[in-house]
Amino acid sequence: MKIGIIKERKNPPDKRVVLSPEKCKELLLKYPKLEIKVESSDSRFFSDEAYKKEGIEVVNDVSDCDVLLGVKEVPIENLIPNKKYFFFSHTIKKQAYNRKLLRAILNKNIELYDHETITNEKGIRLVAFGRYAGIVGAYNGFRTYGLKFELYNLPKAEVLHDQKMLISELKKLQLPNIKIVLTGKGRVSNGAKEMLDGMGMKEVSVEEFLTQTFNEPVYVQIDVLDYNKRKDGKIINEEDFFKNPQDYKGDFMRFAKVADMYIACHFFGVGSPYIFTREDAKSANFNIKVVADISCDIDGPVASTIRPSTIAEPNYGYNPKTEEEVDFKDENAIAVMAVDNLPCELPKDASEGFGISFAKYVIPAFFNNDKDGVLERAKMTENGKLTQRFSYLQDFVDGE
Repeated sequence: MKIGIIKERKNPPDKRVVLSPEKCKELLLKYPKLEIKVESSDSRFFSDEAYKKEGIEVVNDVSDCDVLLGVKEVPIENLIPNKKYFFFSHTIKKQAYNRKLLRAILNKNIELYDHETITNEKGIRLVAFGRYAGIVGAYNGFRTYGLKFELYNLPKAEVLHDQKMLISELKKLQLPNIKIVLTGKGRVSNGAKEMLDGMGMKEVSVEEFLTQTFNEPVYVQIDVLDYNKRKDGKIINEEDFFKNPQDYKGDFMRFAKVADMYIACHFFGVGSPYIFTREDAKSANFNIKVVADISCDIDGPVASTIRPSTIAEPNYGYNPKTEEEVDFKDENAIAVMAVDNLPCELPKDASEGFGISFAKYVIPAFFNNDKDGVLERAKMTENGKLTQRFSYLQDFVDGE
């Protein structure tokens, strides 16, 4: 079996890769029937030479490979017909901007496996960059705080080599006694928590956060039942919240009254209450001045996130009174960091971490007859048609 690692062609160029040189070498030793070719690229974090050094063949044409691995969407004109492709297609939620891409995949008889669809039998994702979004997003949040209040100027994450260097920079900070609220308990949120713990920040309980003052910066990590409550006052469990979101209302304002900075890493489901609304942000009691929105749902649960930002220009301001974008240093503005491709800023760590999971959960499926159903569950298209699992996308494909 031949695997080809393709060049990333989407703009701006993505430096990440599914398998690092070291991981490729490891897989070739483990699977004697496996061949790996790497398409030459000058934008990848790992250079062509780094692959050659590990004995991996670097080529200009991967059309003889059976399976092609990428990170971002492949431009339509670069899709090779009749191949198996793995990449983030951004189509499973019917994203209109990629309708033509999904049509082209079907027309070219491509078997598509979207990284987001690679799950275990319980539906839990097996490969993801989420942890690295949390790591970079938390760092960027502190960078934004320093710039807004002109306290310090952290270097951009993209110029630092790895997570250790990011933490090293954060450890140098002399922060005032701020309170930080972190939403979520998944891999994204736990990536952010790694940074807070790594820089030595004190974690406190919900009760302590809401009622006490401290002589040092502190943070609290909260989950859905901390910032939502049932309309009838009953306390049930998280499962009830996810099954019946319409029975709940937001309760985040109790945190917003005392927090200075908010790191948003939650999962937001259809029908869930907004975390804070535009009206909430107008309140005189709303104290948050910096929002690092790693989840980045536009015009959604975090009212100040009115657009995504970019790695080049990561910050903008949101004026709660006018509901408009302003300079993030404006004294009336909430400073927003809402970069929607954060793992790109940490390409080495992100690629290595992703590759570990991909090698553990996906590669074996090619050699064990897919005994755990990983490939079968993830397969979106086959023989020019949507698979049954993804047939819900047919109206999206047919639409205008």
